[in-house]
Formats: sequence, C-alpha cells, structure tokens
Amino acid sequence: MEYSFNLYNALAPGGICIALKRCIAAGTPPVILCVGSDLSVGDSLGPVTGTKLKEKLKNLNCYVYGTLSKPITAHEVKYMNEFLKQTHPESPVIAVDAAVGTAGDIGLIRIAKRGLKPGSGANKKLSRVGDVSVMGIVAEKSVFNYSLFAATRLNVVYKMAEIISEGVADFILEGLKNPVAAVQKNLTA
Repeated sequence: MEYSFNLYNALAPGGICIALKRCIAAGTPPVILCVGSDLSVGDSLGPVTGTKLKEKLKNLNCYVYGTLSKPITAHEVKYMNEFLKQTHPESPVIAVDAAVGTAGDIGLIRIAKRGLKPGSGANKKLSRVGDVSVMGIVAEKSVFNYSLFAATRLNVVYKMAEIISEGVADFILEGLKNPVAAVQKNLTA
C-alpha cells in the first residue's frame, strides 16, 4: 500500500504519522536513514529532513543517519544495509529520499511499505534500503534529470523536509509515550 500527501495539505504531517503506523508495527523504535547530498538542492531533501529530525528528537535515544553535516550519499548508501543490520538488527528502517516523477506529482510526499532505491531517478544502480520509504517528489523525470534536480526550488525541499520531519517525529514520540500499549497491541495481533 502507498500513501501520498501534497506538501500544501495542512494535514500532511498527521497523515504521514498515520501512514507510518500502518506500515511499521509498534514496539521497536525505528532507525531513520535520510539519503541525499547537500551539493544539489533537489537532492538535499534527505539531509535537510535528517537535520530537522535530529533537532526535534535531540533528547531521545533515536538514531537518525544522514544530515547536512554528515550526509549519506550514493557512495555511503552502498554500505548502509550491512551497517544497519549489524548495529540495529531489530529496528525497522525508515528511508527518506528525494525522487523525480511527472510534472503533476511534484510536491507529493509518498510513503510505502517497502524500501527505496536511492539514485534511481539519476539511473544509478544501488541496492534497496529501508523497510518503509518516504519519498518527496521534487522534480520532473526527464532525460536531463540532473539539471532539473539542480533547478529545484529550495522552498519546496524545505517545506517537504519540515512536513516529513514533523510526521516522523510525531510517529516516534507517540510510540515512546505509550510503549506498553504498543507491545500489548503486538501480542494480541
């Protein structure tokens, strides 16, 4: 199942939180992997989101990989699956990345219960990462993807990052508020 929210929808952060609840069983706190580069506006959705999540969750024991100061780019993402399996074997992974789509899809945030393939919009052949994907469509898919990624509006990326980070943070905070009920829910399911 896939969920989509427009960045101009005031209810999008709450919708992201609900979608994550439907994709991830309550219990073990997730690890967040934010993929992208700070060298291109269109590819910076992951690191901006990671930075905002770190700020929102700074007093919690929550793992966020990929920020503006330490981005997880295509070079590093090759090693992340093995790293995450070894360091967080029981934790589900929420992968966040920018994506390309049709012109009408720009501004959509999509959540799906499957990992994502970073760099596929730029024809890179990388492994799928994450258990749940959160993708923000920031540019139109075309033969000249890289130039469109570079021409992406920073305002679109920033608003998407704020919405995604708010929805993910709410999901994590709600799970931490009532961990006993979450575990009981898993046992009865």
